[in-house]
Amino acid sequence: MPDAPLCLLSVHAHPDDEASKGAGTVAKYAAEGIRGVLVCCTGGEEGEILNPAVDTPEVRDNLFEVRMAELRASVDAIGYDKLELLGYRDSGMKDSDANAHTENFANAPLDEAVERLVRIIRAERPQVIITYGDDREFYPHPDHLRVHDISGPAFEAAGDPDRFPDAGEPWQPSKLYYTGWSGRRVRALHEAYLARGEESPYAQWFERGFSEAGDDRFTTFIDVGDYLHHRRAALLAHRTQVDPEGFWMRLPDSVVRDVFPWEEFTLARSLVETGVPEGDVEDDLFAGLRSGAASASSLGASA
Repeated sequence: MPDAPLCLLSVHAHPDDEASKGAGTVAKYAAEGIRGVLVCCTGGEEGEILNPAVDTPEVRDNLFEVRMAELRASVDAIGYDKLELLGYRDSGMKDSDANAHTENFANAPLDEAVERLVRIIRAERPQVIITYGDDREFYPHPDHLRVHDISGPAFEAAGDPDRFPDAGEPWQPSKLYYTGWSGRRVRALHEAYLARGEESPYAQWFERGFSEAGDDRFTTFIDVGDYLHHRRAALLAHRTQVDPEGFWMRLPDSVVRDVFPWEEFTLARSLVETGVPEGDVEDDLFAGLRSGAASASSLGASA
């Protein structure tokens, strides 16, 4: 398996999640020639239009088609090689009318959704999968929780010939990661806004209880300082979701590179020895999967 062509598969809930979570990392690996596959589980039909410039009746009436076009533009900006749609409807927020829709992701039979993901994993043969942790406190969106619910079982089932035998030849991924934002990242960006005399969009995160308290869960820090322009282009591709004049886009990439150039991940499952010494953090999602020495760093631990 270590000698197979390297492939990174990312599982996201909605169009635009791929731009805000791990986009720089995927772009970095794409530049190395590593194949990238995006699985988008829903069509984003329930997303609000957050950019006044495109909040028109035509866009509102065709939101699925518009968001699919935005997603394809984002995929190109990041450098993914392939986009796979899991085929479910956006579940909306808990207790909303959309949340009761029979075709939404959260209401799909679990085994059905797991099998759809297993089929993609077996076809694409990734060594590394990026997905979501079980975030029921800060952002308990039903679709994000469902991504978590299917990813672990799919990781396990993909290599088991007795599970979903009609879903393709078994393939066992080697590593499963959760993407996330550390308190250190949010604090650094928050303070950078304030230092420029800007109102910080992250102030509300701290008001909602976000903190550095859980940062020890992060095992892996990827330096994406040279790939931030891919992330920015991907975000801007989602014109319905991102106002180019809004606070989120006002911090230049040069400032982000200076204050926190990493994207952080939690290694949730590994079937390989990474070779990373105790006390260090990985700086490569493919640590333990490349020929030669594994990659480790102490930078992220003190970031």
